[in-house]
Amino acid sequence: MDLSWDDFQKVDMRVGTIVEVTDFPEARNPAFKLNIDFGPEIGVLKSSAQITTLYGKDDLPGKQVVAVVNFPKKQIGPFMSECLVLGAVDGKDVTLLEPGLNVKNGLRIS
Repeated sequence: MDLSWDDFQKVDMRVGTIVEVTDFPEARNPAFKLNIDFGPEIGVLKSSAQITTLYGKDDLPGKQVVAVVNFPKKQIGPFMSECLVLGAVDGKDVTLLEPGLNVKNGLRIS
């Protein structure tokens, strides 16, 4: 199925900075709970990320990531995820997508 330009423009991908990381022991697969700051227009959103094989909790605060911010909220066990953090997936290893340089939180990916 081909994706049209109009379809692509509906996906709101933004850069945000991880401001808090906590363990998510209730998750089916090992994961962290992330609070990500997307700037004043969007604010701080929560996400669950299965990134524990390549990242430790202490590595993540301050790291900028790319996430989809306009999906409906999703209940993951006892946790409500508000955005989808993007990453390159190789089996159980997920490498976070991040800008090459530090940029302003909330910048749109296009």
